[in-house]
Amino acid sequence: MNKIFASADIALADIAADHQTLAIGGFGLCGIPEALIEALKNTGVNGLTCISNNAGVDDFGLGKLLQTKQIRKMISSYVGENKEFERQYLNGELEVELTPQGTLAEKLRSGGTGIPAFFTPTGVGTLIAEGKEVREFDGKAYILESSLTADIALVKAYKADKAGNLVFRKTARNFNPECAMAGKLTVVEVEQLVEIGEIDPDDIHLPGIYVNRIVVNGSPEKRIEQMTLKAEA
Repeated sequence: MNKIFASADIALADIAADHQTLAIGGFGLCGIPEALIEALKNTGVNGLTCISNNAGVDDFGLGKLLQTKQIRKMISSYVGENKEFERQYLNGELEVELTPQGTLAEKLRSGGTGIPAFFTPTGVGTLIAEGKEVREFDGKAYILESSLTADIALVKAYKADKAGNLVFRKTARNFNPECAMAGKLTVVEVEQLVEIGEIDPDDIHLPGIYVNRIVVNGSPEKRIEQMTLKAEA
């Protein structure tokens, strides 16, 4: 099966729809599928639920979809750095499900492996635990968290072979493998595409079984979220 698509727009054209749930890789602006997010914006779909560590910044990453008001709900861990996010939330235009970062990662990982829910001590005694089952194990309280899956996962990797086996680069791996696992259909944006067999099996971070479509973006912008330079003496 050919998994290679000529562009991000073509890869999403026949699968993006209103009111879908999407799992989108990245941590801040690190390791985000830039071209796929732009292509998703171009589809014009609305009412989206986006699972992502955060929502980018005002004019980049998922911030682009907030500007066009295509996102209805964010399931996130960190919601800073985005004034439009703040404005929409405070005005009741955006629903937010705040989730501890480790819990978010485990929700996606568990969803991808078919585990419907799990117990965790994170959030016990806080607002996170409201409305959730609490159970005690060995004298310690845990809350029950439901796992997450998505209609589509949008993922960024450094390299792929034509079978979809992926290699991530350093911290840009972040939430990408978990998002790929949780997606019913996973689209991956890569900087390099190689032939099957060119990636040593020991170097594969995520097997191609999780990947349905591949798009090459050889020159991503890779913005830096905050740049701090040493002050002149």
